[in-house]
Amino acid sequence: MSKREVNMKDTGTPSHPAGGSEAPSELLRELVAHLRQNRTQLREEWVVRITETRLLTAMTKEEIFAEATSVYDSYVEALETEAFEALQAYARNLSERIIPRGVETHEVVGIVLLLRDVLARSLFAKYQTDFKKLNRILDAYEPAANRIANTVAVGFVQERERVIRQQQEAIRELSTPVLQVRERLLILPIIGVIDPQRARQLTEQLLRGIRTNRAKVVVIDITGVAAMDVTVANHLVQTVEASRLLGATVIVTGLSPEIAQTLVTIGVDLGKMNTVGDLQGGIEQAERLLGYKVEAERLLGYKVETLAEPR
Repeated sequence: MSKREVNMKDTGTPSHPAGGSEAPSELLRELVAHLRQNRTQLREEWVVRITETRLLTAMTKEEIFAEATSVYDSYVEALETEAFEALQAYARNLSERIIPRGVETHEVVGIVLLLRDVLARSLFAKYQTDFKKLNRILDAYEPAANRIANTVAVGFVQERERVIRQQQEAIRELSTPVLQVRERLLILPIIGVIDPQRARQLTEQLLRGIRTNRAKVVVIDITGVAAMDVTVANHLVQTVEASRLLGATVIVTGLSPEIAQTLVTIGVDLGKMNTVGDLQGGIEQAERLLGYKVEAERLLGYKVETLAEPR
């Protein structure tokens, strides 16, 4: 291997043997020094590229510039320290702030790849007179740059998945509300398709509601459920039993012939399940169980309800 000394021209870079004796860490330190020295120019060039490629369009120019500054500094710090924990934390923080703005995954990956391209071009310009040195710099830079891009992308995707799970959970909670209609009485109206995941979430909500409200009677109305498979039917039975263990009696209303047939098929003794034809009947039975006396007579068009002596 040649021992000829190659001097870098107009760069201020110390001369090294043409064969290259620098360790990767030394090359990265030299790279980091270059990126810090040219921070303003490279950051501005990167922001221009982001705008030209129409990425982060949901953000203002000021917001893009502020985030670009933070990302650039975090990027350089990761190159310098070869530690990615701080970058991972920043990626999650960035995701929390920009996902609600409608920023997509491909945009975040795109801006990181644009930064890698901008920095690589600056290296080509700096070391254009010494291709061997340029190759050694790129050999040290590219693995680190790829790992940085992967770290940011994974962090963003994980945060996006977390947000989606939270949204799905909120939607499920809205679709299966546990309502307190009076003291110790809860109603759980269920509408639509019940899949196993929703059935589990339904049970968790109901049991939590029973404990929180110290409920004694629960009315589960399934009038709005057209069909129920065997798995979900089993889950309904388990929900009734779990509620009983917490001290609450469950009344199931709106049982369709098809669902009743499913329950019979899996061997449920409907005689042991408290069922009532409709929601109104279920509420009246629940009130009687709680000690309320519902008088059928009407005065001036209003139903009269009186509270009996506590049992």
